Amino acid sequence: MSQNTTEELLEWVRELNESVHVSIHKNRLEDSDFWYYDEKAGIIHNKNNCFFTISGLKKITSGQAVLEQPAIIQNEIGYLGIICRKFGGEMYYLMQAKIEPGNINKIQLSPTIQATKSNFTQKHGGKRPAYLDYFINASKYRVIVDQIQSEQSSRFFKKRNRNIIIEIDENIEVLPSHKWMTLAQIKELMRYDNLVNMDTRTVLSCIPCSAMPDMGDITDKTLLAAGACASLPDIYQYINNYKMFDESEYKLVPLSELKSWEIKDNAIVCKYPYSFKVIFCDIEIEGREVRHWTQPLFEAAGIAVFGLITRTNDGVKEFLVQAKPEVGCFDKIELAPSVQREYVHNEEYNAVDKLFNERLRNKQGIIFDTLLSEEGGRFYHEQNRNVIMETDKDELKELPEGYFWTDYKTLNMLVQVNNCLNIQLRNLLSVLEW
Repeated sequence: MSQNTTEELLEWVRELNESVHVSIHKNRLEDSDFWYYDEKAGIIHNKNNCFFTISGLKKITSGQAVLEQPAIIQNEIGYLGIICRKFGGEMYYLMQAKIEPGNINKIQLSPTIQATKSNFTQKHGGKRPAYLDYFINASKYRVIVDQIQSEQSSRFFKKRNRNIIIEIDENIEVLPSHKWMTLAQIKELMRYDNLVNMDTRTVLSCIPCSAMPDMGDITDKTLLAAGACASLPDIYQYINNYKMFDESEYKLVPLSELKSWEIKDNAIVCKYPYSFKVIFCDIEIEGREVRHWTQPLFEAAGIAVFGLITRTNDGVKEFLVQAKPEVGCFDKIELAPSVQREYVHNEEYNAVDKLFNERLRNKQGIIFDTLLSEEGGRFYHEQNRNVIMETDKDELKELPEGYFWTDYKTLNMLVQVNNCLNIQLRNLLSVLEW
């Protein structure tokens, strides 16, 4: 197999973008003949009761509602799956050029298969997703990764997807919508704004690089070294204390009970500045299992910032992470990046935020700074700034509560376990160039 150059892959995406028909415009919920507001249940759902619903969600602390918002309820677990195969001793990944309704730029590079359970059980009445049988029968192949991981816990309520990579050793038909790429190429393409989608990034973050060196040539030896920083018991002790002693309650309620939210200008909006609103769209995309449909989407108020601070300490690359609770988190709290800040936020800046902001403003130590999209199947034009920043080992010696310096081997081990690293942290780890 002759390898496509990065420029050839970019040209492939450009040509597909020029030829594919896409029509997406905002409308009203009442314009849809499939989605509606169920006044009795207090939720937005569709006539088939599949895919997802939108409900009200409240966080109750000491008997008081301290947060309320709409949330996406999607209890089913979907596939985010990548097929890989060795050609000439080098591993290649079968990637898909896919359009999601919320994508800011039409096509983004997606996993081999990206399908909700409603999709692959064909509840939408559309075609069966390509390559599905490889993942249904994954036990026949070499399974590299198979983990159920969380989605965006500020928007979803306890949503998870199955992140899976399988290696095959047989000829496979490559559809016009797919191409083989090396891991190095995918990581290079991650440096282009909004080109490699969130689902690809989360799946690739799960590669157990230290246990399976044939998955990619790791040239940065500081990533493989184990350090004397925070150990697993240190991290778990903090997280488990939070899970054990936090008495906050997360309660699904009818949308009508969200007193600070209202329907305005054909959207569900908060009465005060908030990080998102709910809109409704009419969508037509050529080449999808279903060509035309309507659905709600969450639209961000602006660009969030996700930042990962790193340092090299005695030959070991260390990363600063925080244990962060979120309203929709499957088990209350997960490890998050050093900085995870929505465009609209009320939290005061701590020492980590202040250092990050100062160095970002002065462009100090920046080794990655790219706009990357969130999941276009549920979020409308949401792109966030992803930054990896190197700092001196003598800075941030006194950390705020819940922050830890830890090495890559520890994080790479934790990502092999369900629901330990949140999606923002996984996405940032995926862009690291080995």
